Amino acid sequence: DQLMGTSRNGERTGTPYDDPKVCKAFLLDCCPHDILSATRMDMGECSRVHDLALRADFEAAQAKRDHFYDVDACDYLLQFVNDIDKKIEQSKKNLAETQEALSGEVTDKANNVHELAEDIGKKLAAAEQLGAEGNVEESIKLMEEVENLRKQKVEAEQEYRNSMPASTYQQQKLRVCEVCSAYLGIHDNDRRLADHFGGKLHLGFIKIRENLADLEKTMEVRRALKSETKMLEIANGGGATVKKEERSGFGRRDVEDRRRDRDRDRDRRRSRSRSRDRRRDRDRSRD
Repeated sequence: DQLMGTSRNGERTGTPYDDPKVCKAFLLDCCPHDILSATRMDMGECSRVHDLALRADFEAAQAKRDHFYDVDACDYLLQFVNDIDKKIEQSKKNLAETQEALSGEVTDKANNVHELAEDIGKKLAAAEQLGAEGNVEESIKLMEEVENLRKQKVEAEQEYRNSMPASTYQQQKLRVCEVCSAYLGIHDNDRRLADHFGGKLHLGFIKIRENLADLEKTMEVRRALKSETKMLEIANGGGATVKKEERSGFGRRDVEDRRRDRDRDRDRRRSRSRSRDRRRDRDRSRD
């Protein structure tokens, strides 16, 4: 029933989808509170309203009028990802201050072990997922790649072990996951790494970052379009809404065409200015 909207029983009740209290990221199915629910970084309920019926209302209304909620959602996700990236950098700094410093050569060997281990964990998690989906042939191919990587990892670990005293090697050398900020150890086994890279937390952060990347692809045009549409609404009656079919000249292509026109006009003005400068220079030389 919720997928039919709030007016499914004949009358609209409760909070409307365009109320400021409603989460715009939820309406676009990209709120981090939902994506990271039941993970180690569960943030609890979102402070804004989440309701599937409101999402259905929004999708129906969006077909008639552009609400530009993707702009708001992009701003929210950008802030969220920036905060996580700051946390990652701080964690790296903390590790650098607390872990025993290694020479550049030994650090490179440790990083090589880490990278091979991460590749194994990612491919093992992907192979298990493919197997669960019934794609057996692709799963087997990935497992063959995993076996090759394991052989490379054994050799890399031996080089790393031989480059330092045994007491130093036994210390757990940690690394921060660049996606979700979790700590990964150089001695973590394949199972632990597969659980990490195939886990809800890591995959959730991948989804959040992909959602942001998808929104950012069109954001320059969308922000310009939102601004121009707002000006048109005000010109049409002090903020009255403008339906999509009434917004001729305000599509993405129109915004880009107008931007190119402005660039051409600017180039013409510059060209005329240079021509005037050259004429003045010739006149001075005659004098």
